[in-house]
Formats: sequence, structure tokens, C-alpha cells
Amino acid sequence: MSARDVVVIDSGGANLASLRFALERLGVKAAISTDADRIRGASHVLLPGVGAAHDAMARLRAAGLDRLIPTLRQPLLGICLGMQLLFETSEEAAAGARETAGLAVIPGTVRRMPATPEHPVPHMGWNQLWPLRADPLFEGIAPGDYMYFVHSYAAPVTEDTLVACLYGARFAAAIVRGNFRGVQFHPERSAAAGARLLANFLGLAA
Repeated sequence: MSARDVVVIDSGGANLASLRFALERLGVKAAISTDADRIRGASHVLLPGVGAAHDAMARLRAAGLDRLIPTLRQPLLGICLGMQLLFETSEEAAAGARETAGLAVIPGTVRRMPATPEHPVPHMGWNQLWPLRADPLFEGIAPGDYMYFVHSYAAPVTEDTLVACLYGARFAAAIVRGNFRGVQFHPERSAAAGARLLANFLGLAA
């Protein structure tokens, strides 16, 4: 895997360091960048994210990456908020706005999760994965395996959903459309199963 040219898009999230360390444990030293040429030339691209959708999209727009990312042709993996940004819109919006426009790679709207006494929001902790169809990203990861989640907004289960998760209601835990994949959980914080998923991603053909 060391021959891969992996770039992590600097989306300003606090999980950049932990993701980079997780990749280093797999033998890959990833660059962290907002440079369009550097990202375009990579073999594999990761789009992490934590925090608010409107802030993350503002950073991507400032760097011109909102126009670049949808044109990429190499494997791309959105993580947590990074997955949500791949959708058309999100209900997580700036004050006075109804929604935040995303990258529009995946059709649909990311919505706030309903909170109940049994299922407080944010959804935080370990939860099980239930695959809807096979994909190389989840090779060696069994139905019912656990990953670590921290989020208050979630994507709907649609034809682009690879894996669903149940937290009161079902939501998309992983999605795919063409070369774009996304996971709502944090593989860099999900022990052996998360490491396997990152290794699978790095093994996808560029």
C-alpha cells in the first residue's frame, strides 16, 4: 500500500490527525491538502469532517474544492460529515438559512435525527452495521459488526446505500455512487473493523 498516493482533504475537522495516524498504521503516509492539483493527481482521496455542514462547505468553497470534488474520478471516501457533504443538501444550516447546499454527488437530503428518551441525539458510540448489498469496501467485515459513530444528522436509506444502521430509525451508514463512497461512522476510531475498511479503500483500483 505504500506506493499509493493518498491525499486527505483538509476540511478543518479535528479528526485529521487521528485519520492520518490510522493510515500510517496501514503503512501509508497521506498528504493533507487543499491544493486542487495535488488532490486531482492523487490515487485515493479521503474527505473527513466534523462540525457543522455550512462551515465545512464554506471552507471547501473558499478553496474552490466544491467545484473540484464532484469531478474526481479516483476512489474517494467521505467520512462522517464528509459523507454528508456528498449529498445535495443538509438540514444543518447557518442561522437564518433553511438548508446547506452540499456537493450534489449523491441525490438526497441529510436530516437531523429525531431524539427520544431511548435514543438521545447526538448518536454517539458503537453501533452495528447491516449491509444491503456487497461492495469491496466491506470485504471481511461481517453483518452485525460494530463501528463508532458521533453525529446528529443522518442520510436516508436510498438506492445508493451500501449499509444501514438502526438508531430509533434506519439511516445510511455507508453509501456508494460510482467512485464515490462514504461512511457515517469513524473508521479511524473503530478498532480492527475500521482498520480493515480503510485497508479495503486503499485497495480499490485507482
